[in-house]
Amino acid sequence: MTGIYALVHMAVDLSCAFLVYTHVLGGEQWYLWLLLYNFCAFALQMPIGAAADRLDRNSCVAVGGCAGVLAGLLLGIAGFPAGAAVVAGIGNACFHVGGGIDVLNRSERRAAPLGIFVAPGALGIFLGTMLGRAGTEAAVWIGGLLILSAVVIRAAAGREKLWLTSGNAPFSFSVPSSSMPSSSVRSGRTLMAAACFLAAVILRSYSGMIQNFPWKESLAGSGLILAGAVVLGKMAGGVLADKTGIQKTAFRSMCAAAVGFLCLVYPAAGILAVFFWNMSMPLTLWAVLKVFPGAKGFGFGLLTFGLFVGFCPAWLGGSSAGGPVQSGIRFMAENASSPVGMALMAVVSLLLLGWGLKQVAE
Repeated sequence: MTGIYALVHMAVDLSCAFLVYTHVLGGEQWYLWLLLYNFCAFALQMPIGAAADRLDRNSCVAVGGCAGVLAGLLLGIAGFPAGAAVVAGIGNACFHVGGGIDVLNRSERRAAPLGIFVAPGALGIFLGTMLGRAGTEAAVWIGGLLILSAVVIRAAAGREKLWLTSGNAPFSFSVPSSSMPSSSVRSGRTLMAAACFLAAVILRSYSGMIQNFPWKESLAGSGLILAGAVVLGKMAGGVLADKTGIQKTAFRSMCAAAVGFLCLVYPAAGILAVFFWNMSMPLTLWAVLKVFPGAKGFGFGLLTFGLFVGFCPAWLGGSSAGGPVQSGIRFMAENASSPVGMALMAVVSLLLLGWGLKQVAE
């Protein structure tokens, strides 16, 4: 199921990227529709995740997500960009939550399955954008891909006896306690750890929006290479965490990312920095599972909410309205996207992950 969800993840993100590029961007209010799509696709995963935790039919939620993205594509073709943004965004959120809970349920103490599940999304976004730039002719094929994805999930879930019930833990927001004298102190520290993981995701999301590699336009295939670095980094993060330990992986990957960002004017260093930077994705997913064992979908959605928060400054900074707010955000982005700025974000992420992982590991 992890492999199937990973492949469908790529298909869903490919479809959404194609839809956004061909039927949401452009027009008078495209900037608003883009914000609306990202809100539905990422911020809504928290409440949808909590509902899916209770429903206990994760594969059904994931199939519904594929259907929602297909409906959004049809709305886009019909000329309703706002409706397409909302429906496709909700569909995207449903798939991620449904598939994510199933993978979290079966990952046990391992982080590698989490990296395998989340990694193909970056490749899907790259391919969907490329197809969108080529025109709208691929819409029929993408619609067929979404239908096939839903059928495959349904068949696999039926074979694994996961369609009618998924085996979710009893729903609860309570955080685990330990042998510490005060369980309230333990719970408070665990929730603070969750806040650290959220902050680390916000940083990773924001950095992805503002990264500026001076060699990107001159290096052939740089877009595909960077997308590959993201995919391989997320996979490698989970694998190395299982082999060497979650805290060692966080420390080594963030240190390597900081060094790489300091030298990002060189293509090899910049690509490696992106690789190491994205190794934290499965680490935060593994950690939030420790914080909310009875609300895995909510925890998953909490981190994707961080992706939306990280997107917002870049969205505001790109506004054509001008004014002091946009000027300030653009100034911040210019400094943050410098080699020193990117390296500092990696160091801050290291501190956040280090403290948070220590709390959940105790």
